[in-house]
Amino acid sequence: MQAVFYCSQGPAQEVMRYGEQPLPQPAAGEVRVRLHASGVNPSDWKVRKGGLGRSLIAPLIIPHSDGAGVIDAVGEGVPASRIGERVWIWNGQWKRPFGTAAQYIALPSFQAVALPAHLGYPEGACLGIPALTAMHAVRIAEANHGMNILVVGGAGAVAHYAIQMAKARGATVLTTVSTAAKEKHARDAGADHVINYRTEDVGSRIKALTGGAGVDAVLEMDFPVNAAGYPQILKPRSNVIVYGMSKSESTLPSSWLMQNSITLKFFLIYELTLEQREAALGELTGLLEEDTLKHSIALRLPLREAASAHDRIEQGSVMGNVVLDIP
Repeated sequence: MQAVFYCSQGPAQEVMRYGEQPLPQPAAGEVRVRLHASGVNPSDWKVRKGGLGRSLIAPLIIPHSDGAGVIDAVGEGVPASRIGERVWIWNGQWKRPFGTAAQYIALPSFQAVALPAHLGYPEGACLGIPALTAMHAVRIAEANHGMNILVVGGAGAVAHYAIQMAKARGATVLTTVSTAAKEKHARDAGADHVINYRTEDVGSRIKALTGGAGVDAVLEMDFPVNAAGYPQILKPRSNVIVYGMSKSESTLPSSWLMQNSITLKFFLIYELTLEQREAALGELTGLLEEDTLKHSIALRLPLREAASAHDRIEQGSVMGNVVLDIP
């Protein structure tokens, strides 16, 4: 099969290769998926580059955790009726060397989720990390009618889904952006209020929009950068749901957080419990079947141009998901 792979960490154009790799065979409890699309996420370039002390887990890595395609073979214990099923994939390369940047992947059957008929493979390749992260964050924030939810970085791939999911639960959604183009992107997702943090005082705007109260919850994509501003935006007994950070350590307004009974909730989307995963998948599947979500695909490239996709995401030059089309 054709695949993208690397055997050492470093710049994308130097270490990533495109070529032939062995066709995987499904083991007991596994399915093999003929992939049509591979989703590229920020974590993919960070691992490839060795960020935050991440090292290679195997001599050869086929990257990417997200993808979509058709089951073409099953291992022992998996019903043959799954063959021919259109699916999307989560955790394709988490703690495994061979991910979705290839024509085929073999992985546990439960990691291949039925893709609704009206969704294409590129959309399916956006679900594993961006949509599931957003869904779990919205769930543990307990977004609901009457709540004000701040989704930080409203033009991001996760935020684009989170805005829609919080709105679907009846919440009023505030979000922050840095440009007019990103403001439009966030409004297209359904954000009620968009704050440009480069030209406006975020704390003052949030207080004005919430009648001086502050927000009930924050969905946070860069905790170390934004934590200092929490006293200006949070109401007492509110929650901060942290799903991302740019640095390994943070400085917190600890006394204020304690005095106001603020709850910090951290999670890593790759490591949800079985119960959490099933709950998030169940709610996400319902939204997908109802066709209520907009999927923002900013860039599609052929699989052989995976290195360019990594570079574009690392440079922050795309607004939305990046998907590779697999021949």
